[in-house]
Amino acid sequence: MRLTEFNELVENQFGPARAQSLLLDHVLTGLGGRTAAQAIEDGVDPRDVWRALCADFDVPRDQW
Repeated sequence: MRLTEFNELVENQFGPARAQSLLLDHVLTGLGGRTAAQAIEDGVDPRDVWRALCADFDVPRDQW
């Protein structure tokens, strides 16, 4: 997954304002206690970050 696609998915699912907050503030326990932004900066595949966000926020599986 490209980073641009990841950002579009996050914004479409959570809205532009909330998306930025989630990326910077929400700690993803499934990714070692990092935020989404930190995980991506550390080289984690955006697809894995997207799935971790979806799991944490109970996004229906068909939208993952």
